[in-house]
Amino acid sequence: MTAVSDAATALPAKGKIKAFTGRTLSRLLHLPPQTSDHTVHHRVRVPMRDGVELLADHYEPTTATPVGTLLVRCPYGRGFPFSTLFGSVYATRGYHVVFQSVRGTFGSGGDFDPMVNEIADGADTVEWLRHQPWFTGSFATIGLSYLGFTQWALLADPPPEMKAAVITVGPHDVSGPRWGPGSFGLHDFLGWSALVARQEDRNRLRLLIRQARSRRALARATTGLPAGQAGRKLLGDGATWWEDWLSHPEPDDPFWANTNIRDALKRTDIPVLLIGGWQDLFLEQTLAQYSALKERGVDVATTVGSWTHTQVMSKGAPTVIRETLDWLDAHLGGRGTTRRPVRIEMKGEGWIDLSDWPPTMPERVLYLQPTGRLGDTAPPDTAAPMRFTYNPVDPTPTIGGRLLSPEAGYRRDTKLAERPDVLCFTGDRLPTDLYVVGTPFIELSHSCDNPYHDLFVRISEVDAKDVSRNVSDGYRRSPTVSKGAGTIRIDLDSVAHRFRAGSRIRVLVAGGSHPRFARNLGTSEPLLSGRELMVSTHTIHLGEGGVSRLVLPAGSQPPSGH
Repeated sequence: MTAVSDAATALPAKGKIKAFTGRTLSRLLHLPPQTSDHTVHHRVRVPMRDGVELLADHYEPTTATPVGTLLVRCPYGRGFPFSTLFGSVYATRGYHVVFQSVRGTFGSGGDFDPMVNEIADGADTVEWLRHQPWFTGSFATIGLSYLGFTQWALLADPPPEMKAAVITVGPHDVSGPRWGPGSFGLHDFLGWSALVARQEDRNRLRLLIRQARSRRALARATTGLPAGQAGRKLLGDGATWWEDWLSHPEPDDPFWANTNIRDALKRTDIPVLLIGGWQDLFLEQTLAQYSALKERGVDVATTVGSWTHTQVMSKGAPTVIRETLDWLDAHLGGRGTTRRPVRIEMKGEGWIDLSDWPPTMPERVLYLQPTGRLGDTAPPDTAAPMRFTYNPVDPTPTIGGRLLSPEAGYRRDTKLAERPDVLCFTGDRLPTDLYVVGTPFIELSHSCDNPYHDLFVRISEVDAKDVSRNVSDGYRRSPTVSKGAGTIRIDLDSVAHRFRAGSRIRVLVAGGSHPRFARNLGTSEPLLSGRELMVSTHTIHLGEGGVSRLVLPAGSQPPSGH
C-alpha cells in the first residue's frame, strides 16, 4: 500500500508567523525547546481493505534523525487546535506525525458509525504505514477522548512496530452507553451526537448560531419525552445511531460488541501512559485500565489532575504535553524517564507522586444520623428512618460533576441540598485537615415503594463560609427490586481531596441526577419510547431497620510516595 498526496498541498511549515506561534506556545506550556522545522503534507490518502480511503495529514520533521513516528486517529477534523496540539508540537521535536480523520469524517470515505470500524481501520492504517519510505520502523499513538478509543482499538491486537501509547481521558468501553452501574449518559451522549452530526456544516454562520444556542436546545431535548423522539428533534437527520443506542441500554447486549475493547486490557504489553481527571467522565475507566495493566506487569503509569474532560487540553495542557513528550522520548527515543508510576493532583494541596494506586489509607467511617447529621458513631436502634419522594416530572437536577459540559466539575451545590427530593446529612466542622485519597463508598439501608427507581449519592465539602461544593458522586440503576429494606453499596468517584480544617463533610442522597443520567421513569417502559411517569418514595434507614454509613479512605496526612 502506498500513499497518495495532493502535490499542491505539501506546504513548508516555515515563516515568521509559524515560528513565532511555535515559540510562544512552547513558552506558555513550559515545553522543552523545538529541535526541528517541519513540512505538512495535507490530504494523504490511506486505503482500507474494503476500498474506502481515509484522509490524513503527514507532519514531516526536517531532520535526518527523526525520533520516531506518531499515529493520531481523530473524528473531529485535522484543523486547529488539534493540528497544533497533536501535530506541530511533536513534529517540531523530531517526530513524524500521521494525523488521520476516521471513517466518514472530514473527507475520509465511508460512513461514520461511532467506534464500530476503529479496530479494522486502525490495523489497515498501520499496514499502510509500514510501506512509507519515511517510516522510522516503530511508532507510538497519542490522543484524548475518542482519540484514546482508537488507541485501544490498536491495543486489542498490537502490531509489532507499536512501542508506546499515551491515552488521555480515553475509554476502552462505551457499551451502554453508561458509566459503571449508572444509567444511560443522556446529556453527554446526546450532546456529543449533536456536536458530531453538525461539525462539518460548511455554513459557518449557521454553525456559529447553532453552537450559541446549543446549551438551551440540549436542555430542551434532554427534558422531552419520549427520549428517542426528543433527541431526534435536536439531531435532525444526523447521528443516525441515536435510536439504536437508546434501544440497547444494557452494556452486555451483543449490539455493543464493537464498542467494547475490554480484551485489550488482557492482551497488550505495550507501555501505556494514562492521563485522566478527577472530574472527567471517563475517570473510572482510566483507573481500571491502570489497575488491569499494572496487575499483569505491563509498563504503565498514570497522571490524574483536578480537571474535567474538556479542561485536560486547556488547563491541563502544559502537564499533558510535557508528560507525553517524556513518555515518548523514553519509549521511542530511548532517553529514559524518572517518573513514578502514579502522579496525582490532590485537590487543595498540589501534586503527589505515588508508587501505586490506590495508596494505603486509614478508614474513616461516618454514620447517617436522624435530623440530617453525619457523625462518628452509629445512631441508636430506635432511630427513625428518613424519606424522600422522587418525581420524574421534576427530576432531581445535575449540578456539576463528571459531565461533558462547560457546567462540569466542582460547582456550588447548596441549591441541590435544599431540594425536598434530596436528603442532606452534614458533619461537624473538622478540627484538622482530612485527606481523602482512594475510592469512597456508602452503604445505605434502603427500601423503595417502586421497583423502578435509581439512587444518586454525593459527597460535598461545606467550607468555613458555608459554601458547599461537590467532591465525589455515585449512582446505581434500580438497586433494589422489592419493598423490603436491604443494604445497598454504592462506590463513589475516586478522589484525591483535602478537606480543610473548619470545613464540613456533607452527604446527599437522591433518586436521580438529570440530565447527566437518563431519569428513571418509574415504569417498565423502555427508554426509547417511554412516556408514562410514576413517583417513587425512598426510605433510608438510620437505626430502626438498618444502619447507613459512609466509608472514606482518609487520614490526617496525605499518602506517602513510598
